[in-house]
Amino acid sequence: MEQFLRIGSVTQPHGVHGELKVYPLTDDPRRFGDLEEVILEKGPRRETKAIEQVRYFKNMVLLKLEGIDDMDEANRFRSWDIIIPREKGVPLKENEYYTADLIGISVFTEDGKQLGTLKDVIKTGANDVYSVQSDEYGEVLIPAVKACIIDVDVTAARMTVHLLPGLIDEKRR
Repeated sequence: MEQFLRIGSVTQPHGVHGELKVYPLTDDPRRFGDLEEVILEKGPRRETKAIEQVRYFKNMVLLKLEGIDDMDEANRFRSWDIIIPREKGVPLKENEYYTADLIGISVFTEDGKQLGTLKDVIKTGANDVYSVQSDEYGEVLIPAVKACIIDVDVTAARMTVHLLPGLIDEKRR
């Protein structure tokens, strides 16, 4: 399991006083208001910064972080990720998972046949959709609903699914 959770990505500076415009990668962007500090990450570089102010603008989060006081300094963090330690993550309810724990797990059909590897979680609004890369079928899109998802075992990195009619292209066989 990942030690850190990616909760946002810096898109650009906002204004002249060092605010960062952040695209949230969390189900609840208001969660930034509960944090005291964040870690900025790009490749192997990491910098921990205390949060001075959080504002919300349209679908973005505006962060004022300690030590970033002008547009030039804020521009240095363009395209950096914002991560937090796993223990600072929002507590999960039953049958909820962090996206970072799902990416890369093996996906099997209910009869035990390996379908492929989960490559992406697509947020659609109504429900998530799991993108599974299959050697046999190419990309398979599986709705993250009870009718399709039988079991998820993050520790074993394994998901079992029920494929509803039409989810795979039988012609690819």
